[in-house]
Amino acid sequence: MQDFPISYIEPVFRPPSEAHSLILPVTNGCSWNKCTFCEMYTQEQKKFRARDEAQVLDEIRLTGEKMIVQRVFLADGDALVLPTRRLLSILQAIREHMPEVERVSSYCLPRNLRKKSVDELKELADAGLRMAYVGCESGDEEVLARVNKGETYESSLSALDKLGQAGITRSVMILNGLGGTSLSEQHADNSARLMNESQPEFLSTLVVSFPTGEARFREGFADFRPLGQQQLFVEVERLLQRLELRDTVFRSDHASNYLVLKGTLGADKQRLLAQVRQAIEQPQQARLRQEWQRGL
Repeated sequence: MQDFPISYIEPVFRPPSEAHSLILPVTNGCSWNKCTFCEMYTQEQKKFRARDEAQVLDEIRLTGEKMIVQRVFLADGDALVLPTRRLLSILQAIREHMPEVERVSSYCLPRNLRKKSVDELKELADAGLRMAYVGCESGDEEVLARVNKGETYESSLSALDKLGQAGITRSVMILNGLGGTSLSEQHADNSARLMNESQPEFLSTLVVSFPTGEARFREGFADFRPLGQQQLFVEVERLLQRLELRDTVFRSDHASNYLVLKGTLGADKQRLLAQVRQAIEQPQQARLRQEWQRGL
């Protein structure tokens, strides 16, 4: 749309649940951008920078004049790296120029909350930031180190706890298969332990994949052996068995997944486990996605 008021640097990414949201880039790229499993921001034009604040505020004003917006997703990879003052300025502009907005959300790297206090996050929540998508990927220290995540079990837990105390809804992603065959069990066990300690409101699993090849990934994980379809199901089963969640919406319905799972943990735990067990024992009856149906 030629007169669309927001300037984008392609490609632009957002969570599946933000399909109907206004994507508002406040940064370009990812401030860490060293995770070897992630290819989202590796192009030269996606080199990290904070976007000009005046330009962002002007885009908010112009969008509010042209459109009725109910949800806003702050892009790119980790908007919460911005100083709290700047984020508050953006959120206040959204409230002023887009009064119909019900929810503002963002990706969040745990490292970006190390210097933000719970009180600062409460300010952001009060200004309209309702949800943070946290890519924990794993709760296992060895897996995190192998994929150069730049996080630890404790840094992830600290970030999730801060968000929870501030009243910001947490949607956590765990990558099925990230530890390969050698680290699969500890990946599942410690990811479950992290979720049990943090009790996020939403939890989803995606299958690790390498659309442009594994060379970068294998720089730190030379002996990586990917899980086959049945091994992926066994890992998900192990994760679900160890999850002790009280009221977490669980989704395994991303396009990368062979098996679609939806429920609330713990109410639906036994049903979900039965679905996974069927996929392991009777895959022909489990309505699995075919390879051509899968993707990022």
